[in-house]
Amino acid sequence: MTLGTEDCQAQLAAARQRADEPYVACVTTQAADTSAVPDQAALWAARQVWRTPAWCDDHGVANAWYIDRTRGCGIFRAKLTVRDARTGREIGGITYLITGYHFTARDARTWAYQVQLMEVSRWGTGVSGTTVSGSASCTGKCKVRSSDFPRQAITANKEPFGQFFMDTTINTAARNQKGTGTSVASWRFANPAWATPSNSTRLATTDVRCDNALPGTTRQVGCVNPGYIPVVSYSTTGPWPELAKHIRYAQDTRRLPGKFGTSRYLTRLTDTAKIKKNRKKACPSSRPRPAGKSCDEYPFASTWQGARTGDGKYSWRMINETQNTEGGRALNGFYTYSRILEKDKFLVWIR
Repeated sequence: MTLGTEDCQAQLAAARQRADEPYVACVTTQAADTSAVPDQAALWAARQVWRTPAWCDDHGVANAWYIDRTRGCGIFRAKLTVRDARTGREIGGITYLITGYHFTARDARTWAYQVQLMEVSRWGTGVSGTTVSGSASCTGKCKVRSSDFPRQAITANKEPFGQFFMDTTINTAARNQKGTGTSVASWRFANPAWATPSNSTRLATTDVRCDNALPGTTRQVGCVNPGYIPVVSYSTTGPWPELAKHIRYAQDTRRLPGKFGTSRYLTRLTDTAKIKKNRKKACPSSRPRPAGKSCDEYPFASTWQGARTGDGKYSWRMINETQNTEGGRALNGFYTYSRILEKDKFLVWIR
């Protein structure tokens, strides 16, 4: 998740020993990061840049990753400096932007990563004819499946890019496996006038988590960005208004956790025995059900904040039976769609 450089001073000192190689290039950064995959052959057939989400540009040059559940994007500042190998004096350079973009899918074991470099300005000597090339690595439970960052020119009109694919290395032969991995792109600049290529610049993605631990999916592997907190939404004017109104009451009046816009998260519970105990405590069979009604509980029985597994604070209400049943199915669909595993956090937005 950081944008880093190797030490330039050793490279500069070594170049000073070679009188016939007058220039050395050093890359520095101006700021640090703070924070279904398409078919590979099809994507590379014409070798073109993958389009980034609109919200990537909306955030601007923030030197940080922004993520949703399956995508991450960020724009970072960087600088290439050319120095005289004999004196160490800066004689030229290029400032450029790096757009990083990675994406995966809820039903794939692979994710993709792209870096694109855009020149902002250049000055001085020793920069004309500069090219760049790179590679990728992966840390954690992952490996590089393929890497494509050939040598390309960088100019005001040419934006070089690299594209990579990563595979999870979790043991999919076993049940309930999960693991995170981080992709790292690195690149070096080169120029015929320089003593050596530049030192390496690196940009790492946020963590990507892959698993086969989603209940009810028979070991299907999928990947998500675990740093993104998913949100399930219900509307008071939608198909389940009584359910939505109960949740709003529980969040606003009873001050129960899970409200969108707060950090009082709900965390998923997958143990069916514990879920039944939560439901039994909040909505015991002894509680009378009017005709056409059923007992709804909040926080959801399928969370660790439920009536029994939580702190003892909960809300119950008799609501329309059909709305209760269908709203519960929607919650289970949300769990599956967002690959929410045991103790994963999420929030509830009432519109």
